Amino acid sequence: MEHEGSLRAALQDYARRVPEHAVVADEFRQLLDEDGEDPFARARLAGHFTGSAWLVSADGRRVLLTHHRKLDRWLQLGGHADGDRDLAAVALREAEEESGLPGLRLESQAPFDLDRHWIPERGQVPGHWHYDARYVVRAGADERFVVSGESLDLAWRDIAAIAADAQADESLRRMALRWQAATR
Repeated sequence: MEHEGSLRAALQDYARRVPEHAVVADEFRQLLDEDGEDPFARARLAGHFTGSAWLVSADGRRVLLTHHRKLDRWLQLGGHADGDRDLAAVALREAEEESGLPGLRLESQAPFDLDRHWIPERGQVPGHWHYDARYVVRAGADERFVVSGESLDLAWRDIAAIAADAQADESLRRMALRWQAATR
């Protein structure tokens, strides 16, 4: 399939650009190549792809984070692919739906970050792995967000402060540091 081929190429490119994450990129490629259930569907309970947005302000100094309702943590916006094989499109759609911001634009089809993380059991859904591809999404001039039902709250946070905070979520801090390095 077209998007699977482009995702495979994007994962190879990511491993080249971010060599310290080559093992993670390989785990993503392994999931893509597995036989059986669709890795883009949340019904695949062993693990599945998700798409997230590193949603930066127009000036690139802040990132919009969600206080995630189910996980009770501050995280980047994002969600399940639900069968969509274009994870960049998933990230943009989730950012639009979860923020209500107009004029969002995807900066690149190339993943900005990859993260494989465990989602704990919740109700009838057993614990499982999320293979989260994160993409840079840029906000327009209007930064007035709308809190969706998936969030307890949304907030613009200073990227430099996240990068400097040793207590920050590990993946948020990694993205903040990567963002600073890329925008210097």
